[in-house]
Amino acid sequence: MILEGYPSRVRAILLCTLLFFGVALLGQSAQTEKTFNQGAEALRNGRLDEAAERFSQLTVLAPGFAEAYFNLGLVRLQQRDFHSAILALQKSVNLKPRLRGANLFLGIAKYRNEDYLDAQTALKRELEIAPSNPDVLMWLGVVQLARGENSSAVVSLDKAAKLNPDNVDILYHRGRAHMLVSKESYEQMYKVDPKSWRVHQVLSQSFTEADRLDDAIKECTEAIRSKPDEPGLHEQLADIYWKQNQLEQAETEFENELKVDRQSTSSMYKLAVVSLERSKPAVAAELLKQVVQRSPGSSAEAYYQLGRAQAQLAENEAAIGNFKLAIKQSQQPDTETVRQSYYQLAQLYRRAQHLEESRQALESFLRLKQQADANEELKLQDKLKRAAQPAAR
Repeated sequence: MILEGYPSRVRAILLCTLLFFGVALLGQSAQTEKTFNQGAEALRNGRLDEAAERFSQLTVLAPGFAEAYFNLGLVRLQQRDFHSAILALQKSVNLKPRLRGANLFLGIAKYRNEDYLDAQTALKRELEIAPSNPDVLMWLGVVQLARGENSSAVVSLDKAAKLNPDNVDILYHRGRAHMLVSKESYEQMYKVDPKSWRVHQVLSQSFTEADRLDDAIKECTEAIRSKPDEPGLHEQLADIYWKQNQLEQAETEFENELKVDRQSTSSMYKLAVVSLERSKPAVAAELLKQVVQRSPGSSAEAYYQLGRAQAQLAENEAAIGNFKLAIKQSQQPDTETVRQSYYQLAQLYRRAQHLEESRQALESFLRLKQQADANEELKLQDKLKRAAQPAAR
């Protein structure tokens, strides 16, 4: 089984490894060093046949030099000659069992050759040598997924993601592992009790993610019929109604959630926003005051929505204060909430004849909006560029 995109990832790792193994040449003959450097240069420039020839010569010149077999194995791996790669890498491991990287690439080669058990064994040996190497943990997770050991894969890939949180390969396989474990859990739940309200709840969540909202409502309603006092179910149904812009039904279900769980700050906040959208600013303001009182460090969005409600009630000074808090509480300086807070401030200051403050607020809004528009344009151009790359190949 060969996964798209992995050859380039392997090549990136092995080229870094080549630099490390230059040190191992100390004490070798001049001819050995020359042949190694020629092979490394050929590999760096993608001349794989020449690299294979040089490293093969190196195994003859220095048959006890583990690094020679290691680098030959790397080239064979790049050539997708997995059988030859395994032979060379296994020889390097036999000569030097703790040679850093040898078991990693041996595991990769065995994985490519669909020998998952031996691949896992090799990768676990590499992990003993380099327990904090995210590449080793990622490949171990990939192999565990291939073996159907999904829960073990989650553990390995979670550790890899913690060590290298921005690696898209790790993130992809981690997400896939968690998805498979969830699927296993839901399948087992269905086997245990196919009529459980939890089954309806999970189906509702699945339909929501697939944008099959009518089906999601039906399943969530069934779950509520079986378990009407379960915290979270009415909020889940309300969220679906809100997504459909059925505000009256959403409002009712958020109210029902608060009857079940009076401490649900999220339902209280959502009910306030829906009430505001339904032109009930007084109701919204009262709810939002409770939200920010319960949590003085509430999100910027809570203060922004409270400011909106107070502005509609002509409580301008209070609204100004909450829009300022929304800007202050925002964890990022440029969000839609921050931009809209400046815009609302500009309007309120203008009504109060505070023209200088209004001008400053409006300038901040326009500056942030221009930045946001420019960022969106860059993202669009990057997306178009990425979309064109496969066609260019």
